[in-house]
Amino acid sequence: MTTKPTTDDWGIDASWLDALDEEHQVARETIETLRAVIGEPPADLEERAPIVARPGDALEVDEADVVCEDGEVRHVDGELPPDFPLGYHWLQAPEGPRRRLIVSPGRCWLPEDRAWGWAVQLYAARGRESWGIGDLGDLRTLRQMAAEQGAGFLLINPLHAVAPLATQEASPYLPATRRFRNPLYLRVGEVPGADAVDLEADAGRALSDGALIDRDSVWARKREVLMRIFFAHGGGEAFARWREEQGRTLQDWATWAAITEEHGADWHTWPPELRRPDAPAVAGYAQRHGAVVAFHAWLQWALELQLTEATAGMTVIQDLPIGFAGGGADAWAWQEVLADGVSVGAPPDAFNSAGQDWGSPPLIPWRLRDADYEPFVQSIRATMAGAGGLRIDHVMGLFRLWWVPAGGSAADGAYVRYPAEDLLNIVALESHRAGALVVGEDLGTVEDGVREAMAEHGVLSYRLLWFEEDEPAEWPAEAMAAITTHDLPTVAGLWTEADVDEQREHGTGTEEELERGRGSLLAHLPGLSDDASVEQAVERAHQLLAQAPSLLLSATLDDAVGEQRRPNMPGADDRPNWSLPLPVAVEDLPAHPLLRTVARTLADGVRKG
Repeated sequence: MTTKPTTDDWGIDASWLDALDEEHQVARETIETLRAVIGEPPADLEERAPIVARPGDALEVDEADVVCEDGEVRHVDGELPPDFPLGYHWLQAPEGPRRRLIVSPGRCWLPEDRAWGWAVQLYAARGRESWGIGDLGDLRTLRQMAAEQGAGFLLINPLHAVAPLATQEASPYLPATRRFRNPLYLRVGEVPGADAVDLEADAGRALSDGALIDRDSVWARKREVLMRIFFAHGGGEAFARWREEQGRTLQDWATWAAITEEHGADWHTWPPELRRPDAPAVAGYAQRHGAVVAFHAWLQWALELQLTEATAGMTVIQDLPIGFAGGGADAWAWQEVLADGVSVGAPPDAFNSAGQDWGSPPLIPWRLRDADYEPFVQSIRATMAGAGGLRIDHVMGLFRLWWVPAGGSAADGAYVRYPAEDLLNIVALESHRAGALVVGEDLGTVEDGVREAMAEHGVLSYRLLWFEEDEPAEWPAEAMAAITTHDLPTVAGLWTEADVDEQREHGTGTEEELERGRGSLLAHLPGLSDDASVEQAVERAHQLLAQAPSLLLSATLDDAVGEQRRPNMPGADDRPNWSLPLPVAVEDLPAHPLLRTVARTLADGVRKG
């Protein structure tokens, strides 16, 4: 039985346990560095921080008036009535400051019926009308295919926006914002007003001729044409109304994007007068560059229209990255809440002996509370919006995050604790309101209590054939079951050894480590002769997956078409990660023999279960 490490007043764990339950002490220098970054909360924080509760809960105050979201004023005396409305309210006790009262159902919304679905790297799913990258028109095609096959959901990579510059960030997991979407995914010919300009569509479609996805070229072409559409059409009254409804949040995003085009992607390097969203110079900049600001707002309107159409009638589970770029729009907007000089990552483990540094600055826990959890609320709500599902990348980050001080290696970090119960209740509230299921990516080192807390709050676990020691038939029901992820080998890559060959080429491990890793994964794929074909290996893997009683069964399109290359190989910086297109056009996927076999296998598993 393991015990939790000692946590100090700053929320820093003095030690940590690795995947083998071996304890490691955190260096005193690291602890002192992180304490300085975190700082001390104000003395009255506990009197003004939000109260997160459920109907019927006892409160921290004896009596108070609560101004509810709808304007109704209710008096509470020591506890919330069982029928108290869910939502974001304001509580005022006879003495003390006004504070936010967040009332949650405590459990996420879950569908009644089991389902299977496709996991899709949308950028890779190019069709014959794509301009070099899979787009929301292709997502609509995939949704139609999935519906015809009887699938119940799609799981897609993060669609969040990056800096609108000539050099585009390739990783979907390092966005500039977790609240707005990437215009690279627009189907240009379907944007309102597109019929008023010459799209030069042949030049756009020619971008798909390359062996790799060239985001820089795609953005250059799409931006030029989209700008012409915007100035010719402008969105009319529909866009004007929508923009007004979005308010300050959209205005700040669009202003950041406009400034970025002139001064670069990192707000720290901008002229000092532009480094704060509420600075008078920023308002002046937005006024002087009103057309460009409006253009970036208009792109978000067009994205919402197309995503709504693409996902209509099907649950599309959208992915929430663990963080965002330190120089990006969210960091600019919430700079007072972020830790400076620190990034998040993971300690050394069996799959990465050096640990990982993901490059995103963490939110300081006490400052997040002091900000009424607003940065977290907005990120969850925006990513969940309109599609019926959310996957939280590295869900353990709701409990603790591995902080890596600047200038050190990932192994020099420490875990910092977060108010997990509050965060899970906020996720449950947003899930309830959106009618959206929530999956937590709980892979890797998962400390005791995390999965139990997830289950209590209705957050589905994420179980992989490559990782689980138990037979699929013994996996939990409240889970999404899958074979692999974007960071792990495909079935074809594993079976043919192509994945090990590629790892060897990029130097991501010693020969012994690579062979041991492949052997451990193959052990989860029994029942195949050594001379079995790729198709037989893929079919066998999905037969095993179909035995899982889990609520959701998920197969990747990469596996379904026998792709040997995984989307991303961590540590292989000279590899074209996140830029590999599927070898089959989306229009041809429904007729692909192996894909049809995978679909039937999972459909049978759901039906028999």
